[in-house]
Amino acid sequence: MKRSPHRARRVVAVIAGLAAASLALSGCLYSLIPEAAPLPTTSAAPDTSGVPAELLPYYEQAIDWSSCNETFECAMVRAPLDWSDPTGRDIELSIIRSRAEAGPAMGSLLVNPGGPGASGVALIRDSVGFAVGDAVRASYDVVGFDPRGVGGSTAVTCLDAAGMDSYLYDIPSGTRGSDAWIDDLVDANRRFADACEANSDGILPFLTTQNAARDMDLLRGVLGDPRLNYLGYSYGTFLGATYAELFPERVGRLVLDGAVDPSVSILDVEVTQAAGFESALRAYMADCLAKDDCPFRGTVDDAMADLGTLLASVDLDPLRASDGRKLGADSLKMAIIAALYSQDSWEYLTIALTDALAGNPDVAFYLADFYYNRERGAYADNSTEAFVAYNCMDFPVGASGEERAAAEAAIAEKAPTIAPYWLSGANVCAEWPHQATGVREKITADGAAPIVVVGTTNDPATPYAWAVALADQLSSGTLITRVGEGHTGYNKGNGCVDTAVEAYLLDGTVPQDGLRCE
Repeated sequence: MKRSPHRARRVVAVIAGLAAASLALSGCLYSLIPEAAPLPTTSAAPDTSGVPAELLPYYEQAIDWSSCNETFECAMVRAPLDWSDPTGRDIELSIIRSRAEAGPAMGSLLVNPGGPGASGVALIRDSVGFAVGDAVRASYDVVGFDPRGVGGSTAVTCLDAAGMDSYLYDIPSGTRGSDAWIDDLVDANRRFADACEANSDGILPFLTTQNAARDMDLLRGVLGDPRLNYLGYSYGTFLGATYAELFPERVGRLVLDGAVDPSVSILDVEVTQAAGFESALRAYMADCLAKDDCPFRGTVDDAMADLGTLLASVDLDPLRASDGRKLGADSLKMAIIAALYSQDSWEYLTIALTDALAGNPDVAFYLADFYYNRERGAYADNSTEAFVAYNCMDFPVGASGEERAAAEAAIAEKAPTIAPYWLSGANVCAEWPHQATGVREKITADGAAPIVVVGTTNDPATPYAWAVALADQLSSGTLITRVGEGHTGYNKGNGCVDTAVEAYLLDGTVPQDGLRCE
């Protein structure tokens, strides 16, 4: 599964200092029935209602907040490594809080940026205004957290920076798809998986979305909130939906933006995401061709064919960057994917492709590095390792040859430009030291209060069909549609979406199911 990190939503913020705009409400309709869950007053004491006796030592712990980054409060919370055996080893969860800016808080709002593997602590610390709108920041204590295995929490550790460079960027020997090519990929995956097992101190089998959702309920409890209020982006929608399935009676106001369909298999994910990125790439090409600096000419089909030629060219003859790395088709594909998360970054994709056509891959590497959070030869976090760890435990493997062949045929039909470089031919999870425990099935969360799902019509990473599917599955799901490009919909400059989401979070006003925001 290609990751959908929240940091990719702000690629332009890093490259060019993007500031999100707020637009006025235009033509949005709302329904006051059913109502969202009321917000009981947050208590200074932990909320332990309904908590089994064996878990009380965790839920009763007091948070020792300390000032961090001059603006926020940070803390660590203890959680059981194994929720089925809370008498065993503990892990730590790193959290950060941005206090309500307009007086006493309505409650806590937990925020997850996606991934899996992205840091919620970094999101709030570095760009809280990008994560949530001003009105929400004024009324809620906004809480970011690093899920188990991620960032400042008890974390998965695999390779050093040189090893990660080799794993992510080295070009296998032989021609694409040959026995030598596949053997190199399998060997690289095995070395990576073995390093994760050796360096992660026994936590790998417990890095699952189910466990992370139970951790979220612990955070809710120690923060003193009787119900969970939550904003989850991308993979964070799967985490939020899983929480609602486990604890429907504790659902407060949940917004799931850029939804993942929990019922689809890993091969279905690959097919749907490939089609989503191809669609976004065609939209980029249409926009590019209307501008004087576009390196392509002719129709969108002509431009896509020329891009396919470029990918094939660097696949056969990689381009050497100023730092000595070689850009092959796989790294160029990752650069393209990174830029397609936000329409605001399309101009940088144009620069990267223009330079690559001229033999200079430096900007393309900059975009690919941004995707992996690589900065000046070092990796700023462990998001890539955590991404793999969660997916290998959440997604069952073992598709038949016929199923894989059908998926490859579907990708070739729906995403012909990127199809040759989409499925590598070797799955790292096949080398993972622990068998997946997750299941792929519909989530209904029967009995939960209304849950808002947001989908963007040409979202490449979490295609719109997934948002429709999740909203339909959830017994109390209601769908907001953002018509547009890019990954996720809230706080992206669409006033209709922003007002609907914030009316729900702040006032409990549930948007009309099917609200469409042009």
